[in-house]
Amino acid sequence: MTDHVTTAAFDAWVRRFAELIAQERDHLTELDSAIGDADHGANMDRGMKAAVVALDDTSPSGAGPLLSKVGMTLVSTIGGASGPLYGTLFLRLGSTLGDVAEVTSEQVAAAFRAGLDGVVARGKAVADDKTMYDALAPAVDALEAGLKDGLDLASALGRAREAADAGRDATVPMLARKGRASYLGERSVGHQDPGATSVALLVSAAADTLA
Repeated sequence: MTDHVTTAAFDAWVRRFAELIAQERDHLTELDSAIGDADHGANMDRGMKAAVVALDDTSPSGAGPLLSKVGMTLVSTIGGASGPLYGTLFLRLGSTLGDVAEVTSEQVAAAFRAGLDGVVARGKAVADDKTMYDALAPAVDALEAGLKDGLDLASALGRAREAADAGRDATVPMLARKGRASYLGERSVGHQDPGATSVALLVSAAADTLA
């Protein structure tokens, strides 16, 4: 039987992601201080706190409008590249799911695929560029493959979490080819990408809440 995910579950996902970002804020900033502007933790924490406040103010009844509201909030509150990228991710999730009270596991996977495509269109990143793509793409692939193999959503999201974590860890030896980190050249090698790290938190939050 196909799993169904309610709007309340998506609301819980956003809130769980905000909690994880708050917990890991200093770690994200530490990672970004090595190869970026040292503000990824602060920016993401500010944006996700604003997203939670926006949902507290008026939480839409449909999954799509809820995620789109989060996306618009992130675009307007997160600085640097993360705002447009995470904003686009959530906006694509929202536009794909539409204004419905619950969606199927296959629709969840399709929404994540659309979100990944939006990130690629916005940031022009590909595999091994040492960006959030390197955690997000394997996670989406694993989610789709798990559902195709007949797994329930919880198990497929568990695979996605493992894939995101592996993708995050794989950024350590990479040479950065996008963003501010690319300016460092060889000095970017040996550092974990902060964007891939926050994406791993996003996928972990999904595994905790969407199933």
